[in-house]
Amino acid sequence: MKLAVVGGGWAGLAAAVRATEAGCRVTLFEMAPQLGGRARGVEVDGLTLDNGQHILIGAYTRTLALMRTVGAEPERLLLRQPLSLGYPDGRGLRLPAGPAWLAFARGVAGCRGWTLRDKASLLRAVAGWAAAGFRCPPAWTVDRLCHGLAPAVRALLIEPLCVAALNTPARDASAAMLLRVLRDALFGGRGAADLLLPRRPLADLLPLPAQRWLLAAGVGLRLSSRVMALRRDGTGWQLDGERFDRAILACPAAEAARLTAPLAPAWAARAQALRYEPIVTVYLRGPGARLPAPMTALIEGPQAPAQFAFDHGALGATPGVFAFVVSGAQRWVDAGLGATAQAVLHQAVVAFPAGTWPAAPSVLRALAEKRATFRCVPGLDRPPAEIGPGLTAAGDYVAGPYPATLEGAVRAGERAAALSACSGSFRDAK
Repeated sequence: MKLAVVGGGWAGLAAAVRATEAGCRVTLFEMAPQLGGRARGVEVDGLTLDNGQHILIGAYTRTLALMRTVGAEPERLLLRQPLSLGYPDGRGLRLPAGPAWLAFARGVAGCRGWTLRDKASLLRAVAGWAAAGFRCPPAWTVDRLCHGLAPAVRALLIEPLCVAALNTPARDASAAMLLRVLRDALFGGRGAADLLLPRRPLADLLPLPAQRWLLAAGVGLRLSSRVMALRRDGTGWQLDGERFDRAILACPAAEAARLTAPLAPAWAARAQALRYEPIVTVYLRGPGARLPAPMTALIEGPQAPAQFAFDHGALGATPGVFAFVVSGAQRWVDAGLGATAQAVLHQAVVAFPAGTWPAAPSVLRALAEKRATFRCVPGLDRPPAEIGPGLTAAGDYVAGPYPATLEGAVRAGERAAALSACSGSFRDAK
């Protein structure tokens, strides 16, 4: 079977690898000069950094499996540690190793910055969510779900978890989606909630190993190649005049909508209707500085944009380079990257204890991914994977159980390979 995969992000790479394993003759089209999509490497002052700081968690089982398939070793490339949402002043939740529920209870009991009443309110709430099967009315926001929680718990746990997982502020975010994430991550079994922090640029985690794997398997890679036209051709599809038996659109939703508008207008309208939240990553340089942990949570405020800071030196990458992440960043994108970078620089100096920065830090680069993820709001109408006979969509935006994450993209890619009828053996594609 001759299969076209349009888009070389993580969903497209997953689709291409799994379809190739199943015996398809795959051609992959990518409009950019490199693979990776919104999780790729960039060159900044001679350093290879990422277009945005990403993390993985232990529950990303399909992503980890795909990495191993293409020869990328998670044990070498990722720093695994129990979930920690620790703040510079020592407050925050840190889960010990062990069975999920016991680790959570022990982490809550030992959490600094919360009173006994605060801790009891969280344990009661989580017990209630579990009793309800981690389900709630679809119209609920995260604010509505957590209205009974103590303010300290909401500020130090729920709000940072929500914006990290859904890239949508708690006042607007889907409670149903957050509950699904909490169920599979915090309570999904031993190690599911572990943080997996990249020791190397994102390109080394999947795009480059997958590129080598695909080339070795005889896959046609067409970089800097944008597909301009898609049309039905008997039982197959033509892409710019070249015929394929099946096609997978693993490009961004807007691009997929452009290609499908004349063929499947209802599907294209749903894809085009999605709205997005940006993420800004501000890289700072601070020679000789070290943060309290490889990843540190931060208190967001009117003049404090970032919710998390990452110490690249502590991760085994470049010492003295730090990534500050601003999720749900529309207000800061509107203010401009220069203003955002200066606000983060001030936040970095104020948030950490005296002596953290031996010399004043400076801005290395501020990067914005303006369409980082779809806005994960209640009642969101995500388009299905199936577009038409032999035509499938793959991406973190297609209908599925997860928000826009690397794991969601990989699962969508694997599912698209299965739906393309390349193989009936993708038992893990869900």
